[in-house]
Amino acid sequence: MNDASVSEVAQWFAEAEAAVVLTGAGISTESGIPDFRGPQGVWTKNPAAQFMFTIDNYLADPGVRRQAWEARLVSPVWTAEPNAGHRALVDYEATGRLRAILTQNIDGLHQAAGSAESRVVELHGTVREVVCLDCGDRNPMLDVLPRIEAGETDPACLECGGILKSATISFGQELVPEVIETAVAATRGADLFVAVGTSLGVYPAAGLCDYAVARGIRLVIVNAEPTPYDGDADAVLREPIGELLPRLVAGAR
Repeated sequence: MNDASVSEVAQWFAEAEAAVVLTGAGISTESGIPDFRGPQGVWTKNPAAQFMFTIDNYLADPGVRRQAWEARLVSPVWTAEPNAGHRALVDYEATGRLRAILTQNIDGLHQAAGSAESRVVELHGTVREVVCLDCGDRNPMLDVLPRIEAGETDPACLECGGILKSATISFGQELVPEVIETAVAATRGADLFVAVGTSLGVYPAAGLCDYAVARGIRLVIVNAEPTPYDGDADAVLREPIGELLPRLVAGAR
């Protein structure tokens, strides 16, 4: 059954004792942050942009790093504000029913909206921090961007002189095992799993739906376009996220 109504799904939100929400780019596009693969996506409009998201290219080519730093400097992340979808999840957390937000997004908007740091699991890292690829030193991104504005094109680590990069997962980089383990554990202990604004085509994040299905956990998909898991879902909802999530949460307060 995946033709459940909004009111039925809202009742599931109210009944849940350990809900888990997986969020993708779709929840942030309503805040003005473009996705990568959609019709208006960064890579759709400029396929060559994918080149700087591959770790081997980033390490080997100072020119790629220069382009990456220029892109970080003007990223819409710095002016984006959480939208009604992000805020609805904060409200849901306040009911005590939301166990975790597992996000594929790197923008930090869940935390900016007020979601507890301890409940947000950033599967692909965060653009709001910088990490040295040599010594592992981490610092806020906003401490490094002024160096770009001052004329540095490829700022080096102030601790060891190594290569700096946003603390995000690039193509060719391994995800942090502890982060994935946390996400899997949260999913296995859930009684409601909601995938919001994600195409469910990128693994291992999409594979969390497999854990939900295998354990008989209710699976709800909120996404504008079809996903590979629509046939497994108990409900598939296509309405705009910023309008739908507040409605689903309203009855659970």
